[in-house]
Amino acid sequence: MSIITDVVVVAAGRGTRAGGDVPKQLRAIGGVPMLRRTLERFVQAPRLRRVQLVIHPDDAEACRRACAGLPRLAPPVAGGATRQASVRAGLEALAADPPDVVLIHDAARPFVSIALIGRAIDAALAHGAAIPTLIVTDTMKTFGPDGALGAGPDRARLRRVQTPQSFRFPLILDAHRACADTDLTDDAAVAEAAGHAVFGFDGDAANIKLTTPEDFVEAERQIALTLADIRSATGYDVHAFAPGDHVMLGGIAIPHGFGLSGHSDADVVLHALTDALLGTIGAADIGKHFPPSDPQWKGAASDRFLAHAVGLVRAEDGVIAHLDTTIVCEAPKIGPHREAMRARIAEIAGVPVTRVSVKATTSEQLGFTGRREGIAALATATVRLPWRDA
Repeated sequence: MSIITDVVVVAAGRGTRAGGDVPKQLRAIGGVPMLRRTLERFVQAPRLRRVQLVIHPDDAEACRRACAGLPRLAPPVAGGATRQASVRAGLEALAADPPDVVLIHDAARPFVSIALIGRAIDAALAHGAAIPTLIVTDTMKTFGPDGALGAGPDRARLRRVQTPQSFRFPLILDAHRACADTDLTDDAAVAEAAGHAVFGFDGDAANIKLTTPEDFVEAERQIALTLADIRSATGYDVHAFAPGDHVMLGGIAIPHGFGLSGHSDADVVLHALTDALLGTIGAADIGKHFPPSDPQWKGAASDRFLAHAVGLVRAEDGVIAHLDTTIVCEAPKIGPHREAMRARIAEIAGVPVTRVSVKATTSEQLGFTGRREGIAALATATVRLPWRDA
């Protein structure tokens, strides 16, 4: 019998120590919201069934944008006044269809690895309650009331604690229910307060928690060092006009005296961007992934194509640095719809709108676009990928 594992990701805090004008879990690192970076690690983990996100109610729309296109996400639930209350809310949300094992992770740890997730699952199965730990390498001292330093505890018996903490689901749910009136610092403390032994397993030094402004500076530096393989690729698409009352461009329906002819919704902008992104990772072209001969794509919304290409880049641990497109047509006018297109493309790609450019030009009445027979689009995508030797 297979073991079912879910994860609760806690993202309901305000993160005031990190500074900035948004909660820290929604701040961008390497051009991607930290929350999305964290969730991407879990949705890519092969042994996980479902991700239960716990958020602050005020962040619902921002979280929806940050999570757009990610698979295996349960509907988010609102957290409580404390981390402990927020974790319990996530556990209760899973209780109707409970897993065998649950991991509990802080959204502010975006560098959690697939290997660490696997060790967490194995430790929960072996012990019932387990947490990732790191050996303390610094000498520890006690601090007296007169300012004098004492001998301190035995460093060999100390451990630094991380998340994801892992548990048999009934054990930790019952423990949280029993300790609902307490305010404990982590889920291991909740399990211990309910009378359960908690075991340690090997953590990961890279699995840092971002708390202060300095932490974010270090995270940006690490991402810049890691994502040293910068790639650009281009895409091009064209569709002829056909009977209709609107055209789809950049994911936006624009009223027009004609439609565009194509097997899908014929969105030349999203098609060109899809090909550009696929080109950055050498993943062929849109026709390879979504053959026009396949009837399932007839009339399909092209945001699915772009989201697929984005997912493939993310699966390579890539970061989308910029998306640029130029639309070539005599009509309709693009200017009034430019910002709506930028916003929609940014939403599909999961990037800030500042990383999306939409431009338009005519062909001076030359060629098929000049004769108003159709619309063309050119696109360029720039991504940053981890450096891997060939």
